[in-house]
Amino acid sequence: MKKSLVLAMAMALGVTASAYAANPFSDVPAGHWAYDSVAKLAAAGVVDGYADGAFDGDKLMTRYEMAQIVAKAMAKGADCDKLAAEFADELDTLGVRVAKLEKGADAVKITGETRLRYWNYEGDKSDDALTLRTRIWIKGQINEDWTATSMLENNQKISGKGETKYGDEGTSFQRAYVNGKIGGLAVQAGRYSFCDYLGGLIYDDRMDGVQVSYGKDVKVTAAVGKGTDRTAATVNADQMAYVEAAAKLGLVDAKVAMYKFDDVEAIAGNDYEIYAINAGLPLAKDLKLAGTYLINESEVADADDGFVVALNYKKASAAKPGSWALWAKWYDQPEGTCVASTFEADDWDAAKFATQSFEGYGVGVDYAIAKNIVAQVKYYDLEVGADDEAWETLYAQVNFSF
Repeated sequence: MKKSLVLAMAMALGVTASAYAANPFSDVPAGHWAYDSVAKLAAAGVVDGYADGAFDGDKLMTRYEMAQIVAKAMAKGADCDKLAAEFADELDTLGVRVAKLEKGADAVKITGETRLRYWNYEGDKSDDALTLRTRIWIKGQINEDWTATSMLENNQKISGKGETKYGDEGTSFQRAYVNGKIGGLAVQAGRYSFCDYLGGLIYDDRMDGVQVSYGKDVKVTAAVGKGTDRTAATVNADQMAYVEAAAKLGLVDAKVAMYKFDDVEAIAGNDYEIYAINAGLPLAKDLKLAGTYLINESEVADADDGFVVALNYKKASAAKPGSWALWAKWYDQPEGTCVASTFEADDWDAAKFATQSFEGYGVGVDYAIAKNIVAQVKYYDLEVGADDEAWETLYAQVNFSF
């Protein structure tokens, strides 16, 4: 940055001087285009010359020199929050506190994601559809320890018959919650997205509640609240609670959990209680095997235990174009082990998986086409219910994040 660029600060920062002294720099004579601005900044004590009495406006400045100018301007009461945030590290070295300015510069952040999806579904309501879903996330800084987040969602059905996943097309607020710290506890409260850390085998949906987490090497998370509707088929629970614990034991990622759903409308007001034991083990570079055993204590006629096995190869990242991933899962989940699963094998009737058993497999591939653009293809082949009804679903979608 040339030193002459700081001349803009005379106007942008609103620096004032009580009186104008004669311009002290030998290389900025009267009549020079920068004379008034340099004189103003010099008189205010914001800029200094060199030992030879020159201003050297064409000389490149270091970040440290620029930080000194910003610090002096701040001391004069100039409004320079954005510059203070840019040169925060250098200002910190100078002993200038800028934490408030840094946070103030980006007090509210807005991000978004758009998903264009085609699905073909074969089952008791065979259909295909092309839909567009857009989500806008708004995150605001409350103070140093707390943030507030909300999410606005729009769904549009482009083609196809039947219902879309979220019912009628439209826009609505889907999330609103706060995150913060109370002592050593991490707290989340409000209407937020909850996905069990088994990958959504049991529940992946909205929840109204309070969640607290504690620990690092062994992390424990607990919450209590209420489940909310996802589709026209009601899967919400009057009360839900969970406790999850995770730790790394050598090469093994170990997790145990308890999930409880009281008065689930989809199953005539019965209660669900599911315990889970999960372990993940790397088999080779980028190849990981994971297994989950589900202990079924739900109020259903045949509360059999279940299991899910997953194989994952590599990982696709929106930040790394060309990255990709492959995955495969085998599901054996009896009635009572699922309330609202991630795999979305039936977009029209989510309650069906809460009231019937299902067994089968899912496979998928993810590929980052470009930065922040990821394509996915997913296929599920399941046998549902006592009659082993065949349910097949193909998803092809592109996710854009911004």
